[in-house]
Amino acid sequence: MTAMRYSRTILGGLLSGGALCLALSLSAAAQVQTSTSETKGEAVRNVTVERGEIVFIDGNNVVVKMEDGSMRHFDNVPDSARIMVDGKSLGVHDLKVGMKVEKQTITTTTPKVITTVQTVEGTVWHVSPPNSVILTLENGKNQSFKIPKGQKFTVDGQSVDAFGLKKGMKISAQKVVEVPETVINTEYKRTGVMPPPPPAPKQDVPMLVVVMPAVAPAPTETAAAEPAPAKLPKTASELPLVGMLGALLCSISLAGMAIRRLGVRFSTR
Repeated sequence: MTAMRYSRTILGGLLSGGALCLALSLSAAAQVQTSTSETKGEAVRNVTVERGEIVFIDGNNVVVKMEDGSMRHFDNVPDSARIMVDGKSLGVHDLKVGMKVEKQTITTTTPKVITTVQTVEGTVWHVSPPNSVILTLENGKNQSFKIPKGQKFTVDGQSVDAFGLKKGMKISAQKVVEVPETVINTEYKRTGVMPPPPPAPKQDVPMLVVVMPAVAPAPTETAAAEPAPAKLPKTASELPLVGMLGALLCSISLAGMAIRRLGVRFSTR
C-alpha cells in the first residue's frame, strides 16, 4: 500500500447555498491557488419622487416649497449640481423663482454571492488526527494544515475521517467560502420647468395711455372794492314836511275841541 500513490479529493459539507464548505483550513502560501467568482441575484429597483417650487434664491442658497407645504432649505448648492430644463443642463445660478422642480431618487439593490475557492495539492507526509495534517507541496516544502472538526474525506469512493488518511497519499484539498453581499446603487435625476412668461395683452384690446399735462395752479381772483354810492342830488327843501306836521297838529287840536263840546251837551240834558 505504501508503494502505491493515491489521488484523493477532500470534500467539505454543503453551505446554505448548496456549495462546498471548508475542507481544510488553508493558510496563505505560494502553493495555494485562489479563484473568485461572483453570482448576482435579481435586482430590485425603487424610485422616490419629490416635487416642489422654488420660492427664494440667494446666490447658492435655494428655498423650495414642497408639495406637502413644507419648506426645504438647500444651502451652499455646489456649482457642479445640474438640473435638466427643456433639454438643457442648468446650474444653480440659472434657476429662477417660480420654477417647478422634481427630484427622482432611483435606488437599485442587487444581491450577490462572492465565492472564493482555495485549492492546494500535496502528499500526506504526516497526519495527527483529527486536528492537523502535514503535506509535502510541489515545491518540496512541508506545510501544516488544520482539519475542521467533523470533516469527512472521500477515499476510493468511501467516506472517511481524518483517521483514514495515511502517509504517502496524494491529495487535493479545497476551501470554498461563499460571502453574500448586497450592492446598493443610488442615482439622482433632477428636472425642472421654467415659470410661464407673463401673459401678452390681447391684440383686439387697444392700450390707452393717458398723459396728464402739468396743471398750473389756478390764479386767485381778488374781488374789486365796491365803489361808494354817489350822493343824490338835493331836489326839495324841508319846508313841506314842517307844513304837514303843523296841519296834522291843528287837526288833532280841532278834533279834541269837538269832542269836549259834545261831552258838555250830553251832560246838560
